[in-house]
Amino acid sequence: MIFVVDSGSTKTDWIALDDSGVILFSTQTLGLNPQVLPSAILTERIINNYDLYQNREKVSHVYFYGAGCGVESPARRIEKVFTEIFTQSNFSILEDTYAAVYAATQPNNPAIVCIMGTGSNCTYFDGKEIEQRITSLGYVLMDEASGNFYGKQLIRAYYFKTMPEALAKKFEDQYDLSPDQIKENVYRRENPNTYLAKFAKFIIEHKQVPEMKTIIEDGLQRFISHQILQFDDAKEVPIHFIGSIAHYLKDEIDQALKKNGLRLGNVVKRPIDGLVEHHRKLLNQ
Repeated sequence: MIFVVDSGSTKTDWIALDDSGVILFSTQTLGLNPQVLPSAILTERIINNYDLYQNREKVSHVYFYGAGCGVESPARRIEKVFTEIFTQSNFSILEDTYAAVYAATQPNNPAIVCIMGTGSNCTYFDGKEIEQRITSLGYVLMDEASGNFYGKQLIRAYYFKTMPEALAKKFEDQYDLSPDQIKENVYRRENPNTYLAKFAKFIIEHKQVPEMKTIIEDGLQRFISHQILQFDDAKEVPIHFIGSIAHYLKDEIDQALKKNGLRLGNVVKRPIDGLVEHHRKLLNQ
């Protein structure tokens, strides 16, 4: 049995395959981002899942594609957690951009592949190899146009009183926006990026409001300028997107790309299905 795992900061999809590529079962845990979670929380989230715990000694290989795994020390941390749980297994730990590429592209077809979910990232695929030019520094310094980016902008608009009064009332009716609650979640609890990202639902629901539309467009343009346009042939290849934010803002992304002379390719909400197909092909080679 092998596990194919796609992990963001919010949730993690696990698919178990037999040696011929048949799906044995699928399950889900909370996100397993080793950049923002300590080892104890990572372990707890895995062993509290019945399917994973029951099969922990039957697994021969875990193929893990995860947010936060593009930096060596977090990748080593989660591999150590896996080693203590899946005691008979080998491990392949790669950042989530690889999952995005495998899910959205076809071999020999160059493309730029972007992640836009709780966090954001961008990579170039030349048809065979992946080129990552910008190392992600996470939700504080990067992650433009992501769920947590839009959550931050929304809270700022509310507190700086640049949000229309009627919309601000809706916002405070829907969420606990007390300073103590926000600071507790952002500065003291685990997964502050996931906490911030939950507010993105509100901005998407009200994306036609001019002030919200401006925030969305600004985030997309910043992502395009800092991430996509770093590649010389960005205007020659399709731009694929992976993630929930990309799914719900597909039209806005398309418009933003066109303004920059870029072309939208595939938009995939959940990469796990394409990732499973990729590993099926490898098993059957």
